[in-house]
Amino acid sequence: MADENGLRARLSRPPIVVAPGIYDPLTALIGVQAGFTTLYISGAAIAYTRIGRPDIGLVSVSEVADTVALIRDRVDAQLIVDADTGYGNSLNVQRTMRTFERAGVNAIQLEDQDFPKRCGHLDDKVLIPAAEMAGKIKAALDARHSQETLVIARTDAVAVEGLERAMERAVLYREAGADVLFVEAPKTRTELAGIVAGLGRSVPLMANMVEGGKTPVLSAAELEAIGFSLVIFPGGIVRALARTAADYYGSLAKNGTTEPFRNQMLDFDGLNELIGTPEMLALGKRYDGGERR
Repeated sequence: MADENGLRARLSRPPIVVAPGIYDPLTALIGVQAGFTTLYISGAAIAYTRIGRPDIGLVSVSEVADTVALIRDRVDAQLIVDADTGYGNSLNVQRTMRTFERAGVNAIQLEDQDFPKRCGHLDDKVLIPAAEMAGKIKAALDARHSQETLVIARTDAVAVEGLERAMERAVLYREAGADVLFVEAPKTRTELAGIVAGLGRSVPLMANMVEGGKTPVLSAAELEAIGFSLVIFPGGIVRALARTAADYYGSLAKNGTTEPFRNQMLDFDGLNELIGTPEMLALGKRYDGGERR
């Protein structure tokens, strides 16, 4: 029986689902506190923050799985995870699906790039054959434990083969059973609209908004009007925090104190309130068995 509160049902009706990018339990918690009920675990953001490297396929399946599990332990939101290429062939995809599903995801995103893979808004990408990607999608569907765990099929063909071939790939991926389609890096609003016109609304369509990327950044309302069901803002949080961190460290280096930056920070009590320290300490007292001597 379909879950009326699940991600599949939510994507079938308006309004558009807005999923901000996150990369750890803290950003997940802040996202939920801001009112978001669906979060996107960004592979790029994990690469940027966990290893301080670009999004070029350096992060491993185990590192992402560990991250997912920690996030799931902290929040109850719907979680979409960027699974890159599935970390190998179709058999690797099946293991990735099982691993991520056990960790608590609600959807995995797979892309049709070959190695070395790249961020969808970088140049010089290489694709695997469309038929191979269709096989990966089928493998993921066969491996999932729950029908409520969605498979998002992403094609990076716009940058390599052009929009028309990207649409052909997306149709093939839909026929393979993908639950959501994601044509990455269209270059204009017209191309965004063309994706919807070409693919129709038989399955939900996803858009990716990257500040400074190849696709014009539109609002959720604009994308909904065009016909998209899901929009992600994957790496924005890292760009925002990196800018803030650069300003913070620059100010500290210049002034030898954090005082000039205080009005742009949470103080000690403010951060503890955000992460729920008082509630955790109170909960601990329920189990501590009384005072120690």
